[in-house]
Amino acid sequence: MVEKSADILMPGPDGPAVARRPPTRPAATDSEAALAGILADVVHAERISPDSHFFDDLGANSLVMAQFCARVRKHPDLPSVSMKDIYRHPTLRGLATALAETATAPPAAGAASGARSAPATEAEGAAPDGTAPPVPPPGKRRSLWYALCGTAQLLIFLGYSFVIGMATARGYEWVAAGTDLARIYLRSLVCGGAGFVVLCAFPVVAKWVLVGRWKPADFPVWGPAYLRLWIVKALLHANPMVLFVGNPLYVLYLRALGARIGRDVTILSRSVPVCTDLLTIGSGTIVRKDSFLLGYQAHAGRIRTGRITLGRDVFIGEKTVLDIDTAVGDGAQLGHASALYRGQEVPAGEHWHGSPAQPTHIDYVRVAPARCGRLRRAGFALTTLLQLFLLYLPLAVGGVYMLFAEVPALSKRMNAETAGTTAAEFVTDTLLVSAVVFFGALLLGLAAMLTVPRLLSLMVRPDRVYPLYGFHYAVHRAVAGMTNIRFFTWLFGDSSYIVPYLRGLGYDLSRVEQTGSNFGTEVQHETPYLVSVGSGTMVADGLSVINADFSSTSFRVSLASIGARNFLGNNIAYPAGARTGENCLLATKVMVPLDGEVREGVGLLGSPCFEIPRTVERDTRFDHLRTGDELGRNLAAKNRYNLRSMALFLLLRWLHTAVLTAFALGTVGLYGTLGHVVIGAYLALTLAFSALYFVLVERVIGSFRPLSPRLCSIYDPYFWWHERLWKVPDRYLNLFNGTPFKNMIWRLMGVRIGRRVFDDGCYITERTLASIGDDCTLGTGSKIQCHSQEDGTFKSDHSTLGAGCTLGVGAHVHYGVTVGDGAVLAPDSFLMKGEEVPPNAVWGGNPAAPTAK
Repeated sequence: MVEKSADILMPGPDGPAVARRPPTRPAATDSEAALAGILADVVHAERISPDSHFFDDLGANSLVMAQFCARVRKHPDLPSVSMKDIYRHPTLRGLATALAETATAPPAAGAASGARSAPATEAEGAAPDGTAPPVPPPGKRRSLWYALCGTAQLLIFLGYSFVIGMATARGYEWVAAGTDLARIYLRSLVCGGAGFVVLCAFPVVAKWVLVGRWKPADFPVWGPAYLRLWIVKALLHANPMVLFVGNPLYVLYLRALGARIGRDVTILSRSVPVCTDLLTIGSGTIVRKDSFLLGYQAHAGRIRTGRITLGRDVFIGEKTVLDIDTAVGDGAQLGHASALYRGQEVPAGEHWHGSPAQPTHIDYVRVAPARCGRLRRAGFALTTLLQLFLLYLPLAVGGVYMLFAEVPALSKRMNAETAGTTAAEFVTDTLLVSAVVFFGALLLGLAAMLTVPRLLSLMVRPDRVYPLYGFHYAVHRAVAGMTNIRFFTWLFGDSSYIVPYLRGLGYDLSRVEQTGSNFGTEVQHETPYLVSVGSGTMVADGLSVINADFSSTSFRVSLASIGARNFLGNNIAYPAGARTGENCLLATKVMVPLDGEVREGVGLLGSPCFEIPRTVERDTRFDHLRTGDELGRNLAAKNRYNLRSMALFLLLRWLHTAVLTAFALGTVGLYGTLGHVVIGAYLALTLAFSALYFVLVERVIGSFRPLSPRLCSIYDPYFWWHERLWKVPDRYLNLFNGTPFKNMIWRLMGVRIGRRVFDDGCYITERTLASIGDDCTLGTGSKIQCHSQEDGTFKSDHSTLGAGCTLGVGAHVHYGVTVGDGAVLAPDSFLMKGEEVPPNAVWGGNPAAPTAK
């Protein structure tokens, strides 16, 4: 593994990495002397005092200390050092003492209260020394299976598209045969209802026919068993029942798929379990949103399926990961931003949190129960079905018919007897229809979102307990759905214009100071009317404000308040009642504390969290650009640039809509000649075009050149250009998860990616800064983020994964990282910036560290 020079980690172009100070006392032990020598070598200093504070006295930063940890781990005579050790013991003397105590301490007796937790090394298939077994070199046979699987997936998708196209065409013809409005409504009801039932039932039938009952198993990716899993998973993700998450109907649907689920269970997560027969959920359990209970894991080119068992009255928090072969006992709780690794069990009645989870005293069920019986749940489900079948489906199907019947640009093409239109008429119709659809939806959607939810929110009072599955619950879900539309946060995010947008939505931002980057492009909440953000606070992407508390029978909305002069990193779940105040740094994937004193003037890292320095010298070097007249000039220039970016992407999105409209008009024109086949061809063609179109947009914006590592201010024009790259739409990538075509798209985007990589849902922020070796396995929800922003400073660097690496579900890899061949990063882990993972090592946790000493 190539060592990084400390030169690239320095706080400034000319300054030293640390402020060199003469030692106060010589090293007292050989370990101190060895550690001091390594640190001095990293920062190119003659000597380092064993009593000097790494961050306060020496001015070091996390990148410097990550390199120090990596070099210590290369000395077999020294104990392994993690970043958590560095933050907890920020002097060489304290670090050496703590490492010596750890080395001589007796092994832990295990988790309290009879908890059983499989060692992480065993859970991930590691050897007793904490290394993963070397990945055998694949031969031509594996490449053949890779190609055959991709071909089969393509044919299945095309076949599915043509079947959907044929059914849609025949349904339209039958509805169009109606002679009056009443008959059109009835036919729309029957056609829409039948289509909905078929789309919901088909994945169930396919699962039982292709798989039968899921059982614990281990099989290679790209083989026949994997193909069956992919088909079932793809059908489940395309299933309209996903829209009923949080509804008793969704629980009934999972039961039809084989899940063993008791009464009075509420599931709010849109991550659909795949191996449903291996999922057991006891009565009275609640699963919060953004939680993963897949029932399988992808590891080292293989798929492992295993059981997930939740007892009665269990609470599963937001942004949690439950790996296979895990269990939560009756009445137990797993807190927000937590994970259970393979083999872990939470004993009955205990509360755990963290990644990996550990015991805690915090009660995460923070709302009193309410009366919510079976009759109430059944009534809510029945009301939903009646609304769906009698209102929404007929309006949707009948609306499509009226659109084709009344819009001249469409109706004249549906008639085979009509003479063909000229090219000028075709272009005019395309531009007119696409402009009306795109900009009309944009304006009407924005107007509705800023008015209707505000009126509905008046019916749900803060801090009042309401039963689930009633009128107030329906209103709350409607408000959450209408105010979390991603298009508008994508449009306004990373600019000054996100502040008035969120303020109009309902956020209390009355004291916010404009920075031009107050919020990123991904912000979500339960209700926008109970979010308060203090002055000078900046928020990166992935913030989820948890200002609604749920139990299995009740819910309550409460104020979530973020203090002044905070910085929130990526992918943070911020709950109401958080014990953080002013001037805090909340690091990426941190578990925000709900107990203890209010933290102020500190940084928080990890899950469970611990304190780190609020800032370091390198992150303050651009602070002069954020005050006075300098701020005014920089902010005005950034606003102008961001306005151009917003206009550019609205134009590009409309152009994309216009091309799809042209395809649609052409399809309608050919329908009378070629029949049903053109509808299926349209579905396949639009997907292929959308992928290639947005790949081309991204490469043109990047001038077809790779990015280079950068350390700059958020008021540097380079950063504004980088923000423009982030606005390129990429949601379509999810459609290619688990297929060889995802790798093809990554290559087109500039990712240096090897052969036969299995990508089950990874996201890469800076494509041209990422390198991924052959035969890597990238789990669902994993992320490779080659940048970081802290306050007003932006940093980016390369991240490299060697051949045969595995990223677990929800794992997060930061910038400047090198992962050796065959290494494994456990689920929900956070690999911090600058870390070096040795070949075949197994790391886990938040922050990630070796799982065995």
